[in-house]
Amino acid sequence: MLHQRVLRFIPLLAIFILVAFAVPCAAQTGKILVRVRPHQAYVFVDGRAIGDAGLSGMNNLYVVGVSPGEHTVGIYNYGFKSQTHKVTVEARRTTSLRVVLEPIPGAVSGPWGRIQIEGGGHAAVLLNGKTPEFLVGQADEFNHDISWKQELLVPPGTHQLTLVRGDETVWSGSVTVAANKRLIVDLRNSGAQTTTDWPRGQRLSSPPPFNAGIASATVAVGPVAAQFSASPGQINCGESAKLNLSSTGAVENEIGGVGKVAASGEQTVQPKQTTTYTLTASGPGGKATPSATVNVNSGIQASVSVSPAEIRYHRKGDRVLEQGSAKLTWSVSGASAATLDPIGAVSASDSRTIQASPRKTTPGPVDETLTYTLNASNACGGSDTKTATLHITGAIESASTITETSLEIRLAMNSVYFPTALPRAQDPSGGLVQSQQNSLAELAGNFKKYLEFRPEAHLIVQAHADQRGSVESNKALSERRSALAKKFLVEQGVPEANIETLAFGASQNLSAAEVQQLVDQNPNLTEQDRKKLLKNWKAIVLANNRRVDIALSTTKQTSLRYFPFNAADFQELMKEHAAAAAPAKKAVK
Repeated sequence: MLHQRVLRFIPLLAIFILVAFAVPCAAQTGKILVRVRPHQAYVFVDGRAIGDAGLSGMNNLYVVGVSPGEHTVGIYNYGFKSQTHKVTVEARRTTSLRVVLEPIPGAVSGPWGRIQIEGGGHAAVLLNGKTPEFLVGQADEFNHDISWKQELLVPPGTHQLTLVRGDETVWSGSVTVAANKRLIVDLRNSGAQTTTDWPRGQRLSSPPPFNAGIASATVAVGPVAAQFSASPGQINCGESAKLNLSSTGAVENEIGGVGKVAASGEQTVQPKQTTTYTLTASGPGGKATPSATVNVNSGIQASVSVSPAEIRYHRKGDRVLEQGSAKLTWSVSGASAATLDPIGAVSASDSRTIQASPRKTTPGPVDETLTYTLNASNACGGSDTKTATLHITGAIESASTITETSLEIRLAMNSVYFPTALPRAQDPSGGLVQSQQNSLAELAGNFKKYLEFRPEAHLIVQAHADQRGSVESNKALSERRSALAKKFLVEQGVPEANIETLAFGASQNLSAAEVQQLVDQNPNLTEQDRKKLLKNWKAIVLANNRRVDIALSTTKQTSLRYFPFNAADFQELMKEHAAAAAPAKKAVK
């Protein structure tokens, strides 16, 4: 008996405990009152499907049992612009929110199929998506086919239908709807699907997205359409392209490899290789997936050159007697990085002066080839390699050693230069300035020693004049210069029989471009010196043609044509004399 009483008491005790604990918990929550138009709009709180204001038959919806703090309230109705609001709820208080949704103007064109939902109550109906943005209505709006129309019209095809209430998925599955057919989804029978004829579909033209009346509602879901293009469609590595997009009927737009984007606009991309981008525009009416391709040119153009390709080097003991130079020039396009071995990292386009520095350090002939390798690459996987070579010839001799080869190197001296219009016919001994005499004297000493090895050798003295003056006067002037150089060499002890003279006048003048190249290669000039010379360039070109070149018959080598800009008597060499400054007179007929 006692045992039975105890058994009867246990359920009563349990109810008491639940009530005792439930009352304090309820006292710690608050409410949200949503006043909304249209009243068919569906309310979500923190992503949970709450219901529609039509549940009360008014425009008001109470959301009860909401914990204190900030919450997100979303209001959705197909054919209207959705809204989301942040609200702060206090315990035992009601927070009010008034919302009027803005309708989206326009009409929707068919063809149509119809979905009828039975047994879903007021669950939210989502089409082709799982988030509130894919809401098309609530199940009670689409649950019968009597005189009051409650219709969900969709584009023909296969769709994903999902019904949610709170956090619960009531039903979800794939449905296939044909044009002018009605598909009945019976949730009371595990979602069984039945297709029947729907003649009304043929009579529909272009209804609005949403239309509701007394106990009636028609939701016409439009298909999703999208346009997508790339501009330009062809870029070089490192360049950018713009993806232009526009979609209608979509609530989500995403570009593969880029992320979510707005319904229209442009996105800047910088692909490293040819890439096809796909836009996925998703909405209740389905998906559109247009693509656009950006072709990436990863090619690189590289070049490297050395001028001249051969230079000379001569060292005796610790003293470098001759050290030629060359200009290394390179250019790269389409690359993000470039290295020039053995220099290292370099800019895209530049040049550098290289002086002859052989690897050989011991006495003997110098015959080496230096290789410069240009490597260029970019972030797109492109690469290019080019090479250029520089040949260094000459000799290294000990301080006391004199050989035939070392003498030949010494005899590769510099050309001899004259002031304007000298020597004159009335004074054929003038015009050989001191610095040029020193050069000829050194040549004479080395040539006399060379004759001990090669007695048949000759010095070929080749004289020139600048372009001013007549052909006859320039020819005579160059003859006087070659004769004066020969006379000086003979006076230094060179046998007259071992000297030949040639006079070219102005017939073999150097061009301005050739003079420019000589100035660039001159190892005795700095970049600042070269810039100064440009201020009086015409005179520099003329001065370079008032010279005597000296060749050696045995090796055919000719003296270097580096004008002596650093000579102490440079100003004398550049001086203008009256005979040259005056214009040439025409011969009297």
